[in-house]
Amino acid sequence: MKKLFALVLCVGLLATLFMACSKKEEKTTVRLNEVTHSVFYAPMYVALKQGFFAEEGLSVELTNGGGADKVMTAVLAGHADIGLAGPEACIYVYNEGREDYPVVFSQLTKRDGSFLLGRTNEAFKWENLEGKTIIGGRKGGVPEMTLEYVMRQNGIVPNEDAVVDTSIQFTMMAGAFTGGNGDYVTLFEPTATEVALEGEGYILTSIGQESGEMPYTAFFASQSYIENNPAIIQSFANAIAKGQTWVQEHSAQEIAEAVADQFADTDIEVLTMVAQRYKDIDVWNETPVMKQESLERLETVMITAGELNKRVDFNKLVDNSFAQKAIK
Repeated sequence: MKKLFALVLCVGLLATLFMACSKKEEKTTVRLNEVTHSVFYAPMYVALKQGFFAEEGLSVELTNGGGADKVMTAVLAGHADIGLAGPEACIYVYNEGREDYPVVFSQLTKRDGSFLLGRTNEAFKWENLEGKTIIGGRKGGVPEMTLEYVMRQNGIVPNEDAVVDTSIQFTMMAGAFTGGNGDYVTLFEPTATEVALEGEGYILTSIGQESGEMPYTAFFASQSYIENNPAIIQSFANAIAKGQTWVQEHSAQEIAEAVADQFADTDIEVLTMVAQRYKDIDVWNETPVMKQESLERLETVMITAGELNKRVDFNKLVDNSFAQKAIK
C-alpha cells in the first residue's frame, strides 16, 4: 500500500512539474508589422535571434507592410498588434481626431537610414543636383520629406532647382533607378550596397548624417491595445532595449551574423559592410526612449515639406513609461 501511495505521489509530482514547465514555455504571440525589411532595423532582428523576445515570454509574428501608410492601416484595422514605422504616421492619425489613436512606446532608430546614390563616382556636392531628377519615394513619407529637408538646408529647392520624383513605390525605387529612371535615388540598406556592388550606382552621401537626429522609426500600438495589454507592451520594450544594447556592444560582423537569417539572399560580407556603415553614422537608438526635441525636429521636417500644419502634444502621442522601465 505504501509503495502504491508513493508511486501515485511520484506520478502526481511529475505531472505537476510537467504542467508547470509547459506553462512556463508558453509564449504570447504578438503580430508585428514592419514598414520594410532592412538591416536598418538590426536591433529588432537581433532581439529575435538572440531570444530576447522569448525571454520575455513573447513569440513575434513578423510581417512586412511595405510602407508606413499600410502599417498604420494594419494596426488601425486590428490586423497587427504593433507597428514599426515612422512616427509621422501616428501624427497624421492623431491630427485627424481619431479617438483610439496610435501611441508610440519605443523608438528604434534615431536618424534617416537612406543613402543618396548617383550614376557616377563624383565628388559630391549638393549643387550637383541642380537640374537633375531624384527618385525620392512616397510623398509625405519620412524618407521623401527628409530628402527635401536636407536639399533645402543645402540651398536646393525641391521641384524648382531639382525634380523629386514621388511617383515610384518605395519597393520599386532601386529597380527604377537601375532601369534608367532618374539621375539620383535614395535607398536603404542592404539595397544601396547591393546596387553599388553591382556597378549600377555609387553611394555618395548619408541623408541621416545631413538631417541630424530624429525618431525615424518607432514602435506603436493603439491606445486600447496598450491599455488592455500593458504587460505585453512592457515585455516588448524590454526585448527591444536588450537588442539595442547588444548592437551597441558588438562588432559589425557580429551584427551581420546575428541578422543573417533575415537576409538569406545577401552575402555575410555585404551584411557586414552594411552594419558597419550604419554604425559609422550612429543610426541606432541606444535605448527605446524617445526625446521630445527629436520628435520636434521630425515635425519641423514635416512642416517644411508642407505635410503638417499643427504640432502634436508630445505627452499624448508618446508614452515613454515602458521604455524607461525597460532600461532600469
